[in-house]
Amino acid sequence: MSDAAIVAAGLTRTFGKLIAVNAVDLTIPKGKIYGFLGPNGSGKTTTIRMLCGLLKPSAGSAHVFGMELPRYAEKVRPRIGYMTQKFSLYEDLTVRENLEFMGRIYSMRRRRRRERIESNLARYALDDLQRQRAGTLSGGQRQRLALAAVTLHEPELLLLDEPTSAVDPQSRRDFWDGLFELAEGGTTILVSTHFMDEAERCHRLAILAEGKLVAEGVPRELSSTIDAVVLEVETDRPRRARAALQSGGFVRAVTQLGARLHVMVDPGTDEPEAQVRAALEAGGVAGIVERVSANLEDVFVAATGFDGDAAVPAPGAAAGADDPGADERGPDDRGADSGGARP
Repeated sequence: MSDAAIVAAGLTRTFGKLIAVNAVDLTIPKGKIYGFLGPNGSGKTTTIRMLCGLLKPSAGSAHVFGMELPRYAEKVRPRIGYMTQKFSLYEDLTVRENLEFMGRIYSMRRRRRRERIESNLARYALDDLQRQRAGTLSGGQRQRLALAAVTLHEPELLLLDEPTSAVDPQSRRDFWDGLFELAEGGTTILVSTHFMDEAERCHRLAILAEGKLVAEGVPRELSSTIDAVVLEVETDRPRRARAALQSGGFVRAVTQLGARLHVMVDPGTDEPEAQVRAALEAGGVAGIVERVSANLEDVFVAATGFDGDAAVPAPGAAAGADDPGADERGPDDRGADSGGARP
């Protein structure tokens, strides 16, 4: 497809008996921000590694810019920038030295390398930090340096693996402003995340669970396709209310949002509001019940099997390893951890 940056069909990766990615189909359009949303162990990192040629698929196929991976990985890699979960630049080098080194790795000519370094130092607010060692930077500063390094050679495709998991909210907002600017310039961006608010920013979104793609589409449209009636319960005893509601066979999931509960009810339930009120009264809990539109968290819970709070990525959760087979790699997988800002 000429308008697609990435096309994957039946993409699968196993580690021994473990199926880390299970028959994933993807079509990612050029010049858009495409998101992967899912908990640790859902297959996000493993999928990204296959899409940049660092891991060989066990089955299925992946094409980037029309070229099959990993067969044409060496031709594709100069067009890709890959930023890993963990900061992977050299902590003992200064900001400028890291960018200079990356420019040489990308085989950039001296004049262009100098121009791009100056441009990215200014673009990512690193001018005043250019003589500072990378190991002394804050989380947000490291993030900006990693993005400056990974975009130094002006890649057409950016693969970002949970890039904002360890930074403050303001740095996250600034980071996303930079991503939108890149996308408007024609860069295709695939970003994995734990955060619901970040997932809502994507042009399109795939929800992964246990290695499978369980939902895909425009975030706002996904909310209208949920297979449940969503009710909101406001109560001063949310934990007791949740226990009362979970005893009802018509309730599929209950998620607590502060003093409110989002209750997902089987769509075939007659008068769901009345039944929820009755369940609360039976449990000795008072509450206000009203029907509401599904939010993205509700979509996630429904798509991953109505497991309630336990299934929802925590808003402030720290990033964890997403490659469940990291200790089971064979000889063909050497170098799979060498991604990130380092090529």
